[in-house]
Amino acid sequence: MAYSTAAKATGGREGRVILSPGGFGLAMALPEALGGNGQGMNPEQLFAMGYATCFGSAILAISRKHGIDPQKAEITAEVTLDKDEVSFALAVTLSLRLPGVAPDVAEKVLHEAHQICPYSRATRGNVPVTLKLA
Repeated sequence: MAYSTAAKATGGREGRVILSPGGFGLAMALPEALGGNGQGMNPEQLFAMGYATCFGSAILAISRKHGIDPQKAEITAEVTLDKDEVSFALAVTLSLRLPGVAPDVAEKVLHEAHQICPYSRATRGNVPVTLKLA
């Protein structure tokens, strides 16, 4: 195993989550759009932050393979929560802005990064992920 981490949550969407070890914690709150007060983070926000960061590392790796300087790359992970026939379901849109890179090359980098990103691999076949250039 290369790395492992854990988080402990209490109170669900209206509770608190704490990383272990380290003690970093966040108050959680149901978003206003779902009837909550929005006075805290929610799991979708944390997932979007993690996915954007992880996908950014994949962009860095693939860009280097293609001889591109990726330091100005911007990745946006938009996570949506919607009701389906069973319960609620997630969907993700990953947008890549790669200044100074031809669109056809940027598109190739985007799709190749999606193949190696651990979050993309974990969601593949289970969470719809849309890729687009910004």
